[in-house]
Amino acid sequence: MQLFDTHAHLNDEQFDQSRDAVVARAVEANLSGIIAVGISAATSRECIDLSERFQIVNAAVGIQPNCCAEAEEGDWDNIVAMAEDPGVVALGETGLDRYWDYAPFTLQQDYFDRHLRLSQELDLPFVVHMRDCEEDILLMLREARQRGPLAGVMHSYTGTAAGAAESVSLGLYVSFAGMVTYKKSDELREVAKTIPGDRILIETDSPYLSPHPKRGQRPNEPALVLHTAQCLADARGISLAEFADQTTANAR
Repeated sequence: MQLFDTHAHLNDEQFDQSRDAVVARAVEANLSGIIAVGISAATSRECIDLSERFQIVNAAVGIQPNCCAEAEEGDWDNIVAMAEDPGVVALGETGLDRYWDYAPFTLQQDYFDRHLRLSQELDLPFVVHMRDCEEDILLMLREARQRGPLAGVMHSYTGTAAGAAESVSLGLYVSFAGMVTYKKSDELREVAKTIPGDRILIETDSPYLSPHPKRGQRPNEPALVLHTAQCLADARGISLAEFADQTTANAR
């Protein structure tokens, strides 16, 4: 049985005193892969550095919607250059966010569009952050799909079943983090049951969103993706081993 954490902020300062041990525990927990995800030019560089340091780590490089107002001149050019690094397997995280008021929405849309176009140019999947803006995201994905095929991931999904179904129809995968394990998340588990087996992924979004029954553990870490996998396997009525291998194959 193998597991794959498709979204971890492994560069986060919360891991500065424990990063080696965190990765070692991930290996012990049968993880064969972790994607370290950047949210800015600087953190994207850190994720590439981690991909060079740890065999099971690859990087995603991008500017997160809540960070795009802080982007300096040259940062986007740095993302474009870093996307060519052999350790980089995805672009992002990108997307849109109407919950926090950290960046003008039009600026978020501009940066999301940049990531989508770069993804299509380089044939690298993109990683979508979506908060309180499902229709806005889908609108931009529809527009991008008119230009050509899409490859990407709806990360830490909390949207509707209809939104997930359209995302899949547009060519995307749908990934679930620790929130799907929470007692109040019956509706989200129902959404997760609708995702086709060849399109579902799991993640930790660590150091955030520790899954049940480790919800009190801080920071969250990649090894705990096991609990999200178990929860979703139970919800979908299949064995943990089958679901783990299925989501790992999807991630790869």
